[in-house]
Amino acid sequence: MALTPSKMLSLGTKAPDFTLIDTVSGNFISLQDKKGSNGTVIMFICNHCPFVVHVNEGIVQLANDYQAKGIGFIAISSNDVENYPADAPDLMKTNAEQQQFSFPYLYDKTQEVAKAYDAACTPDFYIFDKDLALVYRGQLDDSRPNNGIPVTGNDMRTALDALLNEDEISEIQKPSIGCNIKWF
Repeated sequence: MALTPSKMLSLGTKAPDFTLIDTVSGNFISLQDKKGSNGTVIMFICNHCPFVVHVNEGIVQLANDYQAKGIGFIAISSNDVENYPADAPDLMKTNAEQQQFSFPYLYDKTQEVAKAYDAACTPDFYIFDKDLALVYRGQLDDSRPNNGIPVTGNDMRTALDALLNEDEISEIQKPSIGCNIKWF
């Protein structure tokens, strides 16, 4: 496991469009299908990374708390499944069902979407406003496996609350850190 930080895509960047297969429903889903009326969270995650496993419950709670407020949530896995079979689409579906994801869990088979977002690690989080302009990228919170800090989602909650209240979102944002995306 290589410890990798987010690359921190430039704020204001427009969300690259995509259409990917949802591993739960089997349907193709686009960004336009699932963007929220007030904003959209894009998460690059996977099944096996201990950093993602550590925050799964927190991201489910975050989505459950903010979807009713018009925030869309989309999870994407871009890992090389040939060399990392634990991240295969059928196991993504099982994981999404076990974790009770209330959002689609999409498979980026070609890794083109991860490259378009300059995603580097799992988890890697992006918040876009209602016009799909990037307003936050970075960590969920300060919790990491074995550091004793509880998962609260505080960093993202602060950004989402500011977005919903039309307040300024601090440009001081900490990168997420986790396993590197498993490139081909």
